[in-house]
Amino acid sequence: MNIAANPTELGIARAAAFFEHLDPAKAAATLEPVLATDPGAADGWILMARIRLALDEVPAALDAANKAIGLKPADPRPLGTASRALTLLGKHEDAVTMAYRAVIAEPKNPLWHDRVAWALLAADRQFADAEQAARTAIGLDPNEPHYYFTHGVTLDALGHLDQARQALMTSLRMEPDNPVAQHRLAVLNGEAQRQDEAPKKKGFRLFGGGEKPKQAKERKPLFKKKG
Repeated sequence: MNIAANPTELGIARAAAFFEHLDPAKAAATLEPVLATDPGAADGWILMARIRLALDEVPAALDAANKAIGLKPADPRPLGTASRALTLLGKHEDAVTMAYRAVIAEPKNPLWHDRVAWALLAADRQFADAEQAARTAIGLDPNEPHYYFTHGVTLDALGHLDQARQALMTSLRMEPDNPVAQHRLAVLNGEAQRQDEAPKKKGFRLFGGGEKPKQAKERKPLFKKKG
């Protein structure tokens, strides 16, 4: 189908372009009338959920994700986004459940295993399961430095400091300029003070719009489903 001949797809594509160019406000303004006209556009709601998270409009992000889940229950993307929103809202049990649902829907995508790890870390429980999820993500995509960072955070939570250092060093060899990994390694080496990263108090910033991250971050999903 020619995207120019379909107003809904054209509107979603325009909003996605604004979002990828770090203008979530304009992306939202572009997408809102599209969804008002065509509320059955699941891909539009999937994108809107990500946009709302970028704008720190977490309840609205969860609402958009839930609408997308209702329209595409087998699609892992809104499940992953809903999990992120639920983590930020402090609803950790639901966040973990949504993350595992995303894994079940697409088990070969490392993003969802990474989301399980962060959901469990945010819930401050089952660190061994979080570490297993992080290792699974590495196995599925061993060239992504972020997954080694996640692994390092889970190993730190388990108290395996030497292994955590090794994982963080691996991440930094692949991505030397990552300030979050640099700080985390400095903390483990006793060269810096540990920042308050408790998501129950502050929440993880997820789509920073290009700003320097200050807290542990999980990798954001691509708009397009991997496959």
